[in-house]
Amino acid sequence: MLLDYLDELNLDDEPVTRSAVAAGEGETAATEPAAERFWYVIHSYSGYENKVKKNLEHRAASMHDVGGDRIYQVIVPTEEEVELKDGKRRTIERRVFPGYILVDMIMDEDSWYVVRNTPGVTGFVGMGNKPTALSQEEVDKIMRRIEDVAPKIKISFKIGQKVRLVGGPFADFTGAVDEISLEKGKARVMVSFFGRETPVEVDFLQLEKV
Repeated sequence: MLLDYLDELNLDDEPVTRSAVAAGEGETAATEPAAERFWYVIHSYSGYENKVKKNLEHRAASMHDVGGDRIYQVIVPTEEEVELKDGKRRTIERRVFPGYILVDMIMDEDSWYVVRNTPGVTGFVGMGNKPTALSQEEVDKIMRRIEDVAPKIKISFKIGQKVRLVGGPFADFTGAVDEISLEKGKARVMVSFFGRETPVEVDFLQLEKV
């Protein structure tokens, strides 16, 4: 599915270049019936998604009588993420698919022209030379992800990795991460205490990589 393709490109906000989407070159409009409304994915340069979104919304409004009226919604998918750094929590907004924007539209020659010629748009994502609509299942999955009220926690360690405890009764002890609970924001670390491996549950903020 198209969403699987996007997930493969979602690599920790690394820049996505135009060459990543061959479908952006020379694609033609509308493989779907003209009267049907679908979500499509367009490509832009990573870091310019919000600017392109505003450009497209402005262009759709100004060209309402010549295709803009078939463009209903433009979304840059984002999600909240809690970043742990220097013993502090910081909530940041992270783009789900860097370099990609969703457009809810009726695809025809006019609406295709409005989108394709918007400054910053480098092409539609599609199979071959034609834009491909997202399936309803893919749309629902994306919407659930961006509407999730619980922010994801970004951690810099993984199971089996050596860490140092920087807080709590075992401060300055080192050990290996045995279990990670993103829901609780805690990890279980195996530390050596009086010559015996002892499991200690600590908050993510109390850990740092060795």
